[in-house]
Amino acid sequence: MKLLLKRKFKGETYTIGDLYIDGVWFCNTLEDTVRILPLPCPDTPQGIGCRCKEKVYARTAIPCGTYKITMAHSPRFKRVLPYLHDVPHFLGVLIHSGNTDADSAGCILVGRNTIKGKVTESRVTSDRLNAILGKEKNITIEIE
Repeated sequence: MKLLLKRKFKGETYTIGDLYIDGVWFCNTLEDTVRILPLPCPDTPQGIGCRCKEKVYARTAIPCGTYKITMAHSPRFKRVLPYLHDVPHFLGVLIHSGNTDADSAGCILVGRNTIKGKVTESRVTSDRLNAILGKEKNITIEIE
């Protein structure tokens, strides 16, 4: 299964996008601000938090690229969520519910972009996405 996240609006504190599943639009997304990050990150491949000066902790969107996704239990959210693997500059990137960029901390929030800078209906959208992805074994996401 292939997910595609097309970023379409890059605001000062947030980024709005569209998420597609196998080419079919599924929902809107909300992320933190897109920033130019150096390649590669010297820290995260060793499991160490990124110390690059260009990254602002909990206020930076993940870099464009293609990442493997597995469904994994999140101790923070106490539920199984989509987990993105090997994201440069980031550890523990998930796709989950939330309404504003303050809820993101580098993760991808799903829902409907009905209010400027926010997503609504996020929990129900996240639950629908988890039900779909939970049946799959080979999942990737391309972020552009």
